[in-house]
Amino acid sequence: MPVKTEDLNSVCGVVQKQCCSGALRGIRCQAGMNAARAGHACEGNSPLCGEDSQMDCCNCCALGLRLRREGKGCEVHQHLSYPCGHVFLTCCEEGEEGLAPPTIKKKQRPQPTVLPKRGEILKCERCNGPCSQQCSVVRGLAQCSCFPGFSLMADGHTCEDVNECVTNTHTCQANERCVNTVGGFVCERQILCSSGYQLSNGVCEDIDECVMRTHNCGMGFQCQNTDGSFTCNLKQRCLTGFTQDSHGNCIDIDECSSVSEPCSTGFNCINTVGSYTCQRKIIMCSRGYHSSPDGARCIDVDECQMGTHRCGEGQICHNLPGSYRCDCQTGYQYDAIRQLCVDVNECWRYPGRLCAQTCDNTPGSYQCSCTTGFSLAFDGKNCEDVNECDNNPCGQECANIYGSYQCYCRMGYYLKEDGHTCEDIDECSQSIGNLCAFQCVNVPGSYKCACPPHGYSMSPNGRTCQDIDECAIGSHNCSASQTCFNIQGGFRCLSFACPDNYRRVTKTQNCHKDHTCNIKSIHINLVV
Repeated sequence: MPVKTEDLNSVCGVVQKQCCSGALRGIRCQAGMNAARAGHACEGNSPLCGEDSQMDCCNCCALGLRLRREGKGCEVHQHLSYPCGHVFLTCCEEGEEGLAPPTIKKKQRPQPTVLPKRGEILKCERCNGPCSQQCSVVRGLAQCSCFPGFSLMADGHTCEDVNECVTNTHTCQANERCVNTVGGFVCERQILCSSGYQLSNGVCEDIDECVMRTHNCGMGFQCQNTDGSFTCNLKQRCLTGFTQDSHGNCIDIDECSSVSEPCSTGFNCINTVGSYTCQRKIIMCSRGYHSSPDGARCIDVDECQMGTHRCGEGQICHNLPGSYRCDCQTGYQYDAIRQLCVDVNECWRYPGRLCAQTCDNTPGSYQCSCTTGFSLAFDGKNCEDVNECDNNPCGQECANIYGSYQCYCRMGYYLKEDGHTCEDIDECSQSIGNLCAFQCVNVPGSYKCACPPHGYSMSPNGRTCQDIDECAIGSHNCSASQTCFNIQGGFRCLSFACPDNYRRVTKTQNCHKDHTCNIKSIHINLVV
């Protein structure tokens, strides 16, 4: 059966109307947000609530911008319905940063659907109400569907916008911010502006809070715009002692509570209209007390510090509540007869208990001392032995003894009468008997024996001298024809002559007859 033109026009008209209505709402909402960002007043064409999307979006965006400037946060969007909550959050979060003119990236325009047959049109009309966007018949059943960027609601025939910014299906860059719109989304390039400034044509311009009426000045104050902020000035001046309240009225200043220490010490502050007076505090105190600087209480008089006490010389003043006491210094006691403090002789009062050796009384105290050979210990009471040998008082050797020292000498020396100097002992002159066989020679601290300079040498015992045999050791000067003969302390060179027919035997003193068997020894006289 052919489809009637009237039915086809009815379906297409519904679809076209819904698409057009959604697009217009998105465009008008975006225009309202731009007007709020520019600081323009939110004006609409419809007096009914919810009928004008441009005015609604403008008011929601202006509310978000204002709360952001006042630093109150953007959590209010949770209590606002869609789309006002979404518009409020978008404008509140951009706040002071400002946004560049948005670039709207439209979704791909949906392709026209194939016209349904008449039977399908009748089935679509019998769905759960008319479809807001598309209707199709699948396996004999009518189903509603939505354009790209929309999703089908639970009622089965109404389509709602998909928030690409939340579902992360947008195509904005890292330096851009996604702002959802009806049927699309906007990528806005972020430009930072300081507090009190807003972005206009890519430039941060000052926000005139006085013109936009976003200031918080009271009735009695006049708003004056400044760069990035504003100031509240009084509309009229008040006399001295008065100030202006939030309604512009002049009220008295309570200087007694608002001024730190308006009166000096000892005075009470009394507020008057436009001023104040100071009245002296009056308080009566007992003897030994006087009024405190603030005049609120009585405090003790320190006679010792003020010098009004009557303590005598050598006494110490101790302050007491309302009075004072005079005490003697340490090491003194009060003499009631002479009425003065006298020194205490601690050495007599505590004999043998204060010092190890000698106790010397001093004014107000005592002092310990030690005898010769001792020094006072660190405790000031005991005495320690002094090692006099550390100062080398002796000529040679020193032996420390308790309280003194003793000098002694090394072997070969004797201690002189001064008890410190050592003198050499002359063993050669003081010896009994002969120490040496030939000569005794004194040396410092000892002696040594000497032999004649020629012909003798010292024996191993160091005392006796032994003859040197020059002939045996070859140190003589005899010729080859002479014979060396050793004597005590020297030697002699001897010459031998044999008679005819005799010859001298080598290394002997005998002459032997030559070529005879009967050898007769002939004694030859020595010839020197």
